Amino acid sequence: MTRLLLQKKIQTPIGPMVAMASDDALSLLEFDDRPALPPEIEELEQRYGYTIEPGRNAILDQIEVELKAYFAGKLTQFETPLALPGMPFQRVIWSKLQEIPYGRTCTYGNMARAIGKPGSSRAVGAANGQNRVAIVVPCHRVIGADGSLTGYGGGQRRKRFLLDLEHRVYAGMANRPVFHPITAQASFF
Repeated sequence: MTRLLLQKKIQTPIGPMVAMASDDALSLLEFDDRPALPPEIEELEQRYGYTIEPGRNAILDQIEVELKAYFAGKLTQFETPLALPGMPFQRVIWSKLQEIPYGRTCTYGNMARAIGKPGSSRAVGAANGQNRVAIVVPCHRVIGADGSLTGYGGGQRRKRFLLDLEHRVYAGMANRPVFHPITAQASFF
C-alpha cells in the first residue's frame, strides 16, 4: 500500500524549508538547501513506501502557523502530530530529543547516558543527524561536551540562531538576564 505525503515550501527567517505530511502527521521538515534532503526524500520513498506530491493539507497548514509563532517567540511547544519512520535506535534518540526543554541544551554524552548507553555518543550523534524534522524535533539543542555548537544539518549559523532565539525567549519568560555563553558570539543570522 502506497502512502501519500504532500509537500510544501515554508518560508522562515533563516531560509526556506520543505515540509512533507500525510493527512495525519508531519514526516519531514528540512531546510531546502540541506545536502541530506535528497537522500532523506529517497529513503521516505524507497524504504518506507511514501509517494510524494506537491500540495497542502491541514497538517502542513498547522506546521506553517506554528513555525511563524515559534520564530515570533510566541510558541515554545509544537503540537503538530509527527510520524517519524526510522530504525529503532533512531526513534529512541528522536524521542529523547523531544524531551529537551525549550531554551535548554544537552550534550551527546548526556543523551547517551539517558538511554543507558554511556559509550554511544557517536551513535547518538549519527541518529541526531538523521532527524528529518528540524526544529520540531529539536536536534539543534544538542551540543558538544565542551559547549561547542558541533554539527547541524542546517548549518551552524542556523543552529546558533535557533539556540539564541530560544534562549532569549526563555530568559524573558524566566525574567532573567539574556546572556548565553554559546550563542553570545555572532548570534544573529
